Amino acid sequence: MYIVICQSIKWVYHYFIGNKMKNIQEIFAHNLKKLRKNRGFSQAKLAEMVNVSTHHIAMMEIARNYPALELVERIAKVLNVRVYELFIDTPSAPKEMELLYETVAKNIEQVVGEAIEKVLSEKCKSQITIS
Repeated sequence: MYIVICQSIKWVYHYFIGNKMKNIQEIFAHNLKKLRKNRGFSQAKLAEMVNVSTHHIAMMEIARNYPALELVERIAKVLNVRVYELFIDTPSAPKEMELLYETVAKNIEQVVGEAIEKVLSEKCKSQITIS
């Protein structure tokens, strides 16, 4: 259960921290195609294993057709993943690094700006007091 919570938090983080939102069908389509290829299955082989047409698999992979829940369960079993993994958008490492870089850059800019402001403010106060 812990991994589901972590994945859910990652999903929420990914969507609401400036990334373009995708709908659930696009996420499913992307994950289906990626996992199928990672397992070395052709569309025809996966279709045969889950008892649907190759055309149906192809249409799901481009988010034109959407599977019934029973089919999602069969696909997950054949691909050896948990059902929820088909619906999680895991950002690529470069996107995560870019987001991290932007966040760190903003934080550094803010901290440096506040430090400069503080120093200038103190400097101005000391000059005003001396005069």
